[in-house]
Amino acid sequence: MNTNIRVKFRKYGCLKFIGHLDVMRYFQKAIRRADIAVCYSEGFSPHMIMSFAAPLGVGLTSDGEYMDISVKSAPSSAEAVKRLNEVMAEGIDVVSWRALPKNSKNAMSIVAAADYEVRFREGCEPFGGWPEKLREFLQLREIRILKKTKKGYQETDIRPWIYNCTIEDGVIAMRVSAGSVHNLKPELLAEAFGDWAGVKIPASALLIHRKEIYADQGTEEKHSFISLEALGEEIG
Repeated sequence: MNTNIRVKFRKYGCLKFIGHLDVMRYFQKAIRRADIAVCYSEGFSPHMIMSFAAPLGVGLTSDGEYMDISVKSAPSSAEAVKRLNEVMAEGIDVVSWRALPKNSKNAMSIVAAADYEVRFREGCEPFGGWPEKLREFLQLREIRILKKTKKGYQETDIRPWIYNCTIEDGVIAMRVSAGSVHNLKPELLAEAFGDWAGVKIPASALLIHRKEIYADQGTEEKHSFISLEALGEEIG
């Protein structure tokens, strides 16, 4: 019987500059080289059954990326991680391999939030004392921006999408809404802060590292976030 597997991996170094389609092709080759009995779709042009959760933007690094695959036979978690990492190039490391419950939703469809660490590149800080101004900005009850949609631009309050944000030693640690419903990128939050403070903060001024991705098992009024990794079980 086929088993649905959730693979967690890191992306860092030079490989942060390759896009999502290249990452997908990279894993297709790695899975074949690691001799993983992956399942393929049926039809005239079969392809690996594979999906990714909230693909990372080019230039960003991460400790918490996810890929779901279906396999015909599942080696132990330790064995699968070992075999995959043996065929990986520097820049992508497989962290975990976990079996998902039957009829579980794929990672892409359940993403609700993400943790990021954001720093300014050396010499790109917007102004002196910016951490204090950012803390003041985060106290606002509303943060309205013009957000680009398929139909044009729409005024949107992004304050409800910021679940937590702290600043310590020049590092901005944030948990924000992610996924298909409300997706708040750190670059957009930085731009909104710059507009409020009267300065321009381009995306190129930021170093962005994604720490984790979460599903939400709570309600709209009270969130209960759980990492996508925790939804699966280690295979002994």
